[in-house]
Amino acid sequence: MQPPSASNSNYLNRRAQYDSTSVLCYNYTMSKETILTGVRANEEPTLGNYLGAFVPMVQMQKKYAGEYQINMFVPDLHSFTTPIDHSALYANTLKNLKYFIAAGLDTRDENTFIYRQSFIPAHSELTWILDCFTSFGEMSRMTQFKEKSAEHSGNVSVGLFNYPVLMAADILLYNARYVPVGEDQFQHLEITRDIAIRMNNKFGELFTVPDSTAKQTEFIKRDKGLRIRSLTNPNKKMSKSSDDQKSKINLNDTPEQARKKIMSATTDSLGVINFDWKNQPGITNLLQLLAILTDRPQEEVNTEWIGQTQYGPLKKAVAEAVASFLSNFQARLDAITDDDLLKVLERSERAMTIVANETLLRVQKAVGLRR
Repeated sequence: MQPPSASNSNYLNRRAQYDSTSVLCYNYTMSKETILTGVRANEEPTLGNYLGAFVPMVQMQKKYAGEYQINMFVPDLHSFTTPIDHSALYANTLKNLKYFIAAGLDTRDENTFIYRQSFIPAHSELTWILDCFTSFGEMSRMTQFKEKSAEHSGNVSVGLFNYPVLMAADILLYNARYVPVGEDQFQHLEITRDIAIRMNNKFGELFTVPDSTAKQTEFIKRDKGLRIRSLTNPNKKMSKSSDDQKSKINLNDTPEQARKKIMSATTDSLGVINFDWKNQPGITNLLQLLAILTDRPQEEVNTEWIGQTQYGPLKKAVAEAVASFLSNFQARLDAITDDDLLKVLERSERAMTIVANETLLRVQKAVGLRR
């Protein structure tokens, strides 16, 4: 059994098409290597998410357009691993995808597929099969499970423990070679590789093995990525899951709310502005935000502000830059309708269902479930 490749004509030029009432269609060709990335749907994104994940995704799409297939999916099933407001999940899924589009993602690019994990049942079925070829010991060593289970000690689900296997299914269903992930997901990507290699050794070449984390980093051309810091504890990153609303700029904050958060941001008592992550992380975070949001080189911003002894003017400049960004971003967001987004999703989900089902059938035959 062979995974789909440019030389395997059975998997080339798969066409997913709307019904006869629609003029939209997608051509999916497995002759191109696949880049796969996902964004969780159950939390309000922050400015840190926008700059650290949304913008790089848009830049990656522009950089690799035509050369690679790009699969961008919402892992809504993963949302269940920690407590959420289930009544808001569907709406939040659509809203978070709108954020990507407002950030500049081109939904008409024929090489980009945007879909919801739960709308393709093969994710869940492949997860169960992979579960049965993954050891308890492997899963017990996952550091993110240890950290998150400590945070939610009274409500640790089997789903949280099993998270990496579902992530492996997300990747292996589409034969993705490149999976740009944050440092906190490196271990999960490595266990995906381990599972794929194990299954290939036992049953033949079922899966494309994703590149190692080192090669992933080299491909994406970034190391730890951009990290926007918390406004109340600048030694930590700005986190969308934080209960401290003052620590983060949410993308749905009003410009005035954002101004107040910036003006109250934690700095230090040194009394002079320097770009120094170790000794002045709060001030340095503000300088970084100012450079990014005003589209100026960091060196230019540093030259303007370093050495000044008043923090207030810097905070005011950053506050205005953030407020201006939010006003423009939210205007773009408001212009995106649910109907427009659902058309994009349905088109991609039809195409991805075909690809996922082919992979699943190949696995089912290998393990004895189908003939």
